[in-house]
Amino acid sequence: MDVETTAVATESKFEVSFTQKHIVKAFNISLLPKPNILNLSNLDLLSGRFPVTYFYFYQKPLFDDSFPIIDNLKRSLATTLKYYYPFAGRIVQNPNTSEPQIICDNSGALVMEARASIPLKKLNFYNLNESLQGKLVSINPDFPLQIQVTYYTCGGISITFTFDHALGDASAFGKFLLTWSKIAQNKPIPCIPNHNRNLFPRSPPTYHPSLDQNFVKCTMEEIMNIPTPKVLLKRLYCIDVSSIDWLQSLASGGGKKRTKIEAFSAYVWKIMVKAIDKDQATCKMGWLVDGRERMCGDNNSMSNYIGNVLSLAFGEARVDDLRHGSIPNIADKVHEAISQVTNEAHFLDLIDWIECHRPGLMLSRVVLGQGGPALVLSSGRRFPVAELDFGFGNPVLGTVCSTIEKIGVAYMNQRPSASGNGSWTVSAILWPELALALESDQIFQPMTSRHLQLF
Repeated sequence: MDVETTAVATESKFEVSFTQKHIVKAFNISLLPKPNILNLSNLDLLSGRFPVTYFYFYQKPLFDDSFPIIDNLKRSLATTLKYYYPFAGRIVQNPNTSEPQIICDNSGALVMEARASIPLKKLNFYNLNESLQGKLVSINPDFPLQIQVTYYTCGGISITFTFDHALGDASAFGKFLLTWSKIAQNKPIPCIPNHNRNLFPRSPPTYHPSLDQNFVKCTMEEIMNIPTPKVLLKRLYCIDVSSIDWLQSLASGGGKKRTKIEAFSAYVWKIMVKAIDKDQATCKMGWLVDGRERMCGDNNSMSNYIGNVLSLAFGEARVDDLRHGSIPNIADKVHEAISQVTNEAHFLDLIDWIECHRPGLMLSRVVLGQGGPALVLSSGRRFPVAELDFGFGNPVLGTVCSTIEKIGVAYMNQRPSASGNGSWTVSAILWPELALALESDQIFQPMTSRHLQLF
């Protein structure tokens, strides 16, 4: 592994030349609904307007090279935007409230074409700092949705999709991407999206006082200038299915069945204490929680809701307890922390808390760097990976990445492996000591072309 990592690193200074730019608008705009201004819900205001990027890699298509891949992508995207019309709009600041709003004027999505100077197998998949910004991901703030299609010398392809967080969350983006892939294959779409953004506060609004300790009103300037005392490393790892199963078995002691994410979290939380300053008495871990199932119960009425329905659960523990505690005991702390927000009452309180602090943007204090050392984990076990075929084959890798330069916490995003064998792909933003601690054993395997069977 060390030899291959070194070999790949020598190829990390590759060049990308941008060859074409396209603006793709929704097909048949006469059918788009009115009015054309979409106001954000309270929970949308908690997103922070961060760019969210997903990237997928594909081997050389089996058909003839003259097949117009970009034409099919543009054509199917135009049809997809008919159903997801806010994604083809503009996000502007409301002059009265200073809050973002979506102008659904069909300005279009930006599609960039580029060519990389290396074959896909030479790409440094592990060190995302080398591969992302300005190369595989290009950011234009004028477009809430932008796509970059990059061609490699071997005939392989990567597609990066960058969304403004005001458009939605991972659940919303997953539905968009899956719909697009189905349309590209001339298959029925999986759902009709709901763009109502109808998450309204109660009258009068009321909330548990603990929310004042966890969330805070902030400005875009504060978000852009989050204090980041250390260099942030962006890394990509493979977690083998055998390690996942072992951790779950280890965490499920005393007759308690813990989920794979709870077990994995307990392991990471315990490792964290090796990588924080000695004067820290406690450290925190957080989990992104989707509220759709919590808000609608068993009737599944929010399953197709497009927007943000996210909250953050946080657990705090003494460093000594984590250092000397067993994985089952730490998994108990994880389970208890997540359970605090996996209910309708929490999300109703959160909507009301935001209502009491409007207008403006809100964010977790910990994400703003106000809570001491912390790591936030996002699980994407339902996010489409292997099934994202746009007509030229299934991907060998699909995951989330970030172009964020400043953030107050470490971050991990878990996605299923494109191989479908139960392994995970984990994209991470880490401070150097934490990266070193995580890579000290065999569970966190730096992602290489061999994991993707690229030879």
